[in-house]
Amino acid sequence: MKDLSDYRKSYEKSELLENTIPDDAIQLFHKWFYEAEEQEDGEVNAMTVSSIGLDGFPKSRVVLLKKFNEEGFIFYTNYNSEKGKAIQQNPNICLSFFWPLLERQVIIKGVAEKTEKIISDNYFDSRPEGSKLGAIVSNQSEVIPSREYLDDKLKALEKETEGSEIIRPENWGGFLVKPVEVEFWQGRANRLHDRIRYKLNEDFSWKIERLSP
Repeated sequence: MKDLSDYRKSYEKSELLENTIPDDAIQLFHKWFYEAEEQEDGEVNAMTVSSIGLDGFPKSRVVLLKKFNEEGFIFYTNYNSEKGKAIQQNPNICLSFFWPLLERQVIIKGVAEKTEKIISDNYFDSRPEGSKLGAIVSNQSEVIPSREYLDDKLKALEKETEGSEIIRPENWGGFLVKPVEVEFWQGRANRLHDRIRYKLNEDFSWKIERLSP
């Protein structure tokens, strides 16, 4: 067994105080996201999506956030995948972001729903041709016999669609996650981290609370 007891880091880069934050959770997310864009390496829109599977177990996976606004957070997937089926059965899911250089994470509880078809169509049309074909070829989460099987399907589809428009399949599209709770975590020294939670009220205002680390 590998002992990880000595893996330690002191978080001292910033602070999160009630007198410096906006009343709206999405405004603070905007601010943090743009700061992450400026300072982080890699895909700052990478997020973990956690759902309850059809087998009753929770499952988390990393996907890419493709849009966010006051309404919520949008990502795209195959609706017939393990993830897609789980979300359609139980739309209460969790999103989380971790930006290590900023020593920050954001945890979002929300309710997912399919985006309007026009939104999925527009995003699908913006994708590179290879990504469009990949979405059609892959029966996501299904068992397949080999890598060659997948490559052969792609080659056949490339020949079939050569010179023609590639249409979004009905089983592929977006989910909009409407937040009901957003927690902002800022690393601090001595493990006394700042945790600020926004909870959505019935009038769609936000209740702000500080949590013990």
